Amino acid sequence: MLDSFLSGAAFGSALAATGIYQPTVILSQMKFENWHMVQTFLTGSAASTLVVTLCQKLGYTHAKPRGHSSLGLFSPLDGNIIGGCLLGIGMTLAGSCPGTVFAQVGAGVHSGIYTLGGSILGGIIWSGFLRSALASLKSKRPQAPPKPENLTIHGALGTSQAVAFIGVEVIFAGAVAAISALRLVKTQGLVGPVLGGFLVAGAQLFSALTRKTLLGTSASFEEFGDYISWLLRGGGDGKPKSYSSIAVVTGMIVGALGLSLACPLPQLLPSVNIETTRLVLGGVLLTLGARMGGGCTSGHGITGISLLSVSSFVSVAAMFAGAFGTAALM
Repeated sequence: MLDSFLSGAAFGSALAATGIYQPTVILSQMKFENWHMVQTFLTGSAASTLVVTLCQKLGYTHAKPRGHSSLGLFSPLDGNIIGGCLLGIGMTLAGSCPGTVFAQVGAGVHSGIYTLGGSILGGIIWSGFLRSALASLKSKRPQAPPKPENLTIHGALGTSQAVAFIGVEVIFAGAVAAISALRLVKTQGLVGPVLGGFLVAGAQLFSALTRKTLLGTSASFEEFGDYISWLLRGGGDGKPKSYSSIAVVTGMIVGALGLSLACPLPQLLPSVNIETTRLVLGGVLLTLGARMGGGCTSGHGITGISLLSVSSFVSVAAMFAGAFGTAALM
């Protein structure tokens, strides 16, 4: 558990240093006013792809590409699409995501407490009945599982992993450079967005070397939900045994808290007041969307993309589509 806690502390402090945990930074991104979040995300994903590829080749990790999340409705990836959109809506409602919410709580962002409460409630809903209901729906509409080689970008395109890796790195690096050249970033945390992205990748490297596994946060809400559901049933047999993700996110809170105490974190933009009901609803959607889609902005956006997983690219696209669309309507 200590290695999970320390990996979380590294990740939480990296998010706090970048400044992208702040709700105003997230909301300004969804309105296309400030590209701080996307530049950090693209840098972190690109650097993490390099880190994960090397760790896989050297045998430090043996992670498999993310599988497709299917609900049995219209596509083998319908869970990624619908879940990603729900998560994106939650991001815009709460000004948070399933990873940054822990950095918010650690750094003392008041709204993060309500978002976290909503996210835990979402975990209870998921573990209590929605997970089994969706599994039942899927069983009534069975679909052939995708071929293993089609789970990755290079497999689906029929090219080599090296070509796919270089393509992703070039596209992401080009986008990061374009954002800088056009001066689309209006804020900076303790470090700039690019350096912040490298810090996130550093946390990924730390996790790979110490835990032999990669970063992800939304599973913690399912673990919370499983445990609370077990308590509500009166305990007894069937006590959940998995707490590793809870250890990670606890470390994230402590890491962000420690950095905020050591180095006062700058307020990058004027704070925004978000209604409590909106924060809680956003938190619920963050969890339900992440679990429906099999991952979140860290599990898919940082780790899944690093593994060149098709489902992760689809999920991230759906997340931002849901987030941008919601911001346009508000």
